[in-house]
Amino acid sequence: MKLHYQVDGDNFLVAGEASASLKRTLKQLGIDSSIIRKISISMYEAEMNMVIHAYGGVIDVEISTDKVHILLKDKGPGIPDIDLAMKEGYSTASHEIRELGFGAGMGLPNMKRYSDHLNIYSEVGVGTTVEIIVFLM
Repeated sequence: MKLHYQVDGDNFLVAGEASASLKRTLKQLGIDSSIIRKISISMYEAEMNMVIHAYGGVIDVEISTDKVHILLKDKGPGIPDIDLAMKEGYSTASHEIRELGFGAGMGLPNMKRYSDHLNIYSEVGVGTTVEIIVFLM
């Protein structure tokens, strides 16, 4: 099964709708709740990063018998230092974003923690692609 989502940048009214939609689909498919939790957290964090740091983007999800493969692509500013960005607590979020309760610097670490496989490809001034894989078994 393939799913496609469009994410609007800087639109907090609809932020998280793609991950919520995927969660509903996985429940309907009878996927184990502990696996749904891992997928939902990692995708939500990635989706929110698109809203907060980029100008939105697209999410493509492929659900197969053994895994859920999520590919998120944005055309944002890119991540200059992925290793630094992976450190818990590190954030480039603005003061305004932090006042909204976001930008604690846990997005990328949580994506890693709750996925079985995480790849991040980024080019400054071009954008970022995040690949998340969670195995169903």
